[in-house]
Amino acid sequence: MFVGVGASRVRDLFATARKQSPAIVFVDEIDSIGRKRGAGLGGGHDEREQTLNQMLSEMDGFEPTEGVVVIAATNRPDVLDPALLRPGRFDRQIVVPLPDLEERLPILLIHAKGKPLDPSVDMTMVARGTPGMSGADLANLVNEAALHAVRRNSTTVGMEDFESSRDRVLMGQERDTMVLQDDERERIAFHESGHALLAYVLEKTDPLHKITIIPRGMALGVTMTLPEEDRHIMSRQHLEDSLCMRMGGRVAELLVYGDLSTGAADDLQRNTELARRMVREWGMSKEIGPMAWGSNNQVFLGEDLMHTRDYSDHTSKVIDDEIERILREQESRAIEVLTLHRRGLESLTRALLENETIDGAEAARLIDEANGEPVHPSGTKTVSALAGVGKTAPVKESSPVAPAAASPVPAPTVAPGWQPPTLPAV
Repeated sequence: MFVGVGASRVRDLFATARKQSPAIVFVDEIDSIGRKRGAGLGGGHDEREQTLNQMLSEMDGFEPTEGVVVIAATNRPDVLDPALLRPGRFDRQIVVPLPDLEERLPILLIHAKGKPLDPSVDMTMVARGTPGMSGADLANLVNEAALHAVRRNSTTVGMEDFESSRDRVLMGQERDTMVLQDDERERIAFHESGHALLAYVLEKTDPLHKITIIPRGMALGVTMTLPEEDRHIMSRQHLEDSLCMRMGGRVAELLVYGDLSTGAADDLQRNTELARRMVREWGMSKEIGPMAWGSNNQVFLGEDLMHTRDYSDHTSKVIDDEIERILREQESRAIEVLTLHRRGLESLTRALLENETIDGAEAARLIDEANGEPVHPSGTKTVSALAGVGKTAPVKESSPVAPAAASPVPAPTVAPGWQPPTLPAV
């Protein structure tokens, strides 16, 4: 009944534009009708392809200049049909990237205009603490901050509201109704403390910002790091330190309880994917060398349905072995560092169990005190762009770090049949 309606509307659109010439035709989300033709296993004469064919016909470029300019927008240029992108149809492509630090500040000021901001609000610090956010994310951040201010019966929007808003946008809504058992809270505290300690001690990880054992979104606890500046490429050392940091939760549970839990599932999945990309795509393996495998073709576009693997079974095994080697090496590093800083791990855990949330500066102080000297003599490696506000509660100064012998934390045990990985020879 409705066959050909899309193509008919395209014809009517361009006919109207020619009558109104000069005119501009703007097509938003053009990937909805401009997706590659011939995708899938069935026939290609569907309604969407008829609409696309009509648009290609209207933009064929053989007609004399009609005073009609076509502009389109999409966030999926990789799925567009190649015929749409050839010169004569769309002659120019303009990439609009995510805003950097200098661009986020004016965007925040635009969205904050008209809202009663507290004099203590420093939008420069808010912009610094929101790397990777788009314009829509920043608008949502400001709106969430205003809603948080209303919920706490405040007439102005303060830094506390921006801190809570950013946590909600990045980590999810707090699940206040979720009740955890005491042994679960303690295990989660050790898990997050393992992440946080490695994030602080290792050189190339992003600076530590906040640790919490309050369930948020789908996570039971969160260790939050923030980059000091916008990063566009990552070195191998940065990637390896990131792998090691994500191993911290699993390794902390092993050192303290001698067994494992399901809490490290997401960490292991992300680490495995990152290690796979290091080996297959970025040439960061001595065994594989300067070669890359991995298709960027989309299966749902029909490009990989009949795709065959372009490397041998032997190479596949080498890739698997290299991925395993990288992950085991970083697990060994995590064991070594957490064993060296065991007292710092226990101090962080006690602080989390008491306060539920601590900021990066407080975590750095606890680790340095437990270590007996600053881990980073040149200065603490933390970032607290919005520190000192919100629910971040410092540990009481009257609670010194207890010696290891008096610590209520259970002594390290080793599960039967499990042996800690050995560090590779240098």
